[in-house]
Amino acid sequence: MLDLLGLPADAGLGFATGATMANFTALAAARTALLDRAGWDVEADGLFGAPQVNVVLGGEAHSSVYLTLRMLGFGSKRVHIAEADTQGRMRPDRLAEVLESLDGPTVVCLQAGNVNSGAFDPFEDLIPIAHKHAAWVHVDGAFGLWAAAAPGTQHLTRGMAGADSWAADAHKWLQIPYDCGVVVVRDRGAQQRAMGSTASYLPQEERRNPADYAPELSRRARGIAVWAMLKTLGRSGVAEMIDRHCSIARHIAERLAQESGLTVLNDVALNQVVLTCGDDGDPDAGRKTEATLAAIQAEGICYPSAGHWRGRTAMRISVCSGPMTLEDGARSAEAIISAWRRIRA
Repeated sequence: MLDLLGLPADAGLGFATGATMANFTALAAARTALLDRAGWDVEADGLFGAPQVNVVLGGEAHSSVYLTLRMLGFGSKRVHIAEADTQGRMRPDRLAEVLESLDGPTVVCLQAGNVNSGAFDPFEDLIPIAHKHAAWVHVDGAFGLWAAAAPGTQHLTRGMAGADSWAADAHKWLQIPYDCGVVVVRDRGAQQRAMGSTASYLPQEERRNPADYAPELSRRARGIAVWAMLKTLGRSGVAEMIDRHCSIARHIAERLAQESGLTVLNDVALNQVVLTCGDDGDPDAGRKTEATLAAIQAEGICYPSAGHWRGRTAMRISVCSGPMTLEDGARSAEAIISAWRRIRA
């Protein structure tokens, strides 16, 4: 799997309940490694009296990252924000400005796949800036990390392998049954120190112990399901599925954009489409969007979700069902247009 994603083969690999706990594991390893460099053993001495760890997020970081920071004792309000562009990508110039203002251990959290737009942070530009300031770089790639496995989307992840840790969900795009998160940490030792536990009744063996790489000691063997899916699909099957889904998303967006009163808000770089209903400046656009969404969901041909993006009520379309075809995408687009026409009338 690490080879499929272009990540270091000798990195630590763990499986957790989802991307939230995968982010937690990676950032716990970051905390361990950064405080160790500062001469502090956080596993033994905790955070009381420890050097302050700075955390830098993009302007559109996912809410699960904030939850992770609370669980780790960093807090959700003490973060430093590097402004994002109109697609939700962290701006390199803003990251440089933020890091110039900080001293001490620092974590920079980047994003592979904005939850609304699907946009990717520009890793090639951002990671060298962060490493220049000795920051640990973590990539939250809940669904977007899998883009590295497909020829049509690999360019979005260019430079991503230079990070220090990565997190993803296998129960999203990889089609694994819910719940299954994946965490990869370059510094295996830091991951083991942050997650490992010992007891007289636990085996102490030379071989790899999965409990050293994720928070839960008692859990199902999630790695087996991931292995089985990868074995079934193969490298070409994963790539075909991702490229197909992204192509479907583009076709849906193109068809919706042709309909009067529908506005696609994002550049469709991956499998996400963000849509609003109503003309620009229409004060009732939010209600119309919600009503159109409710009509589509009630019909059941497809099931977009609600969202808010850049101050607007929006409809989120995520193409990630394994067997979905271009024909399914076309049918979904027509269902959305039909619902919108009924609301508009």
